[in-house]
Amino acid sequence: MSSIRRVISVIVLNEHGVLARISGLFAGRGYNIDSLTVAPIPDSKFSRLSIVTGGDERVLEQIVKQLHKLIPTYKVIESGEFVEKEMALIKIPLNENFAGLDAILKAYNGSVANTNENYIIVMVADDASRIDNFLKAIKKFNPVDIVRGGSVLMDI
Repeated sequence: MSSIRRVISVIVLNEHGVLARISGLFAGRGYNIDSLTVAPIPDSKFSRLSIVTGGDERVLEQIVKQLHKLIPTYKVIESGEFVEKEMALIKIPLNENFAGLDAILKAYNGSVANTNENYIIVMVADDASRIDNFLKAIKKFNPVDIVRGGSVLMDI
């Protein structure tokens, strides 16, 4: 059986223990969560979980059915179209040759986030697959640290 990438947006009541219960659904079936972001929805009693996972279609369907059954779950959106974005921070030593860096940053919605006497930190926000490509392109600048944030999702 082939492994498929799946994105799931879950709206839940903003209460303690919900995240543990949801991650337990995945762990209990031997599935990893590749990316997970959680944030409260402004002016509401809900939070949105954006989950990226992969696996067998049949098991993922079971997980989604269980998500629907959880008491604090308000809504599960696992099909349809999403706007999906991810962020990455990359630390590059200042002694590197930065020729071409500006063009790469512009191509991937990137910018300089911070700098000090030793390093420049660049930030990029784009689709997950484009972040992969950006990280390949930025290797020539010999980054010393990379932090990749999880995907955030919004249904269209």
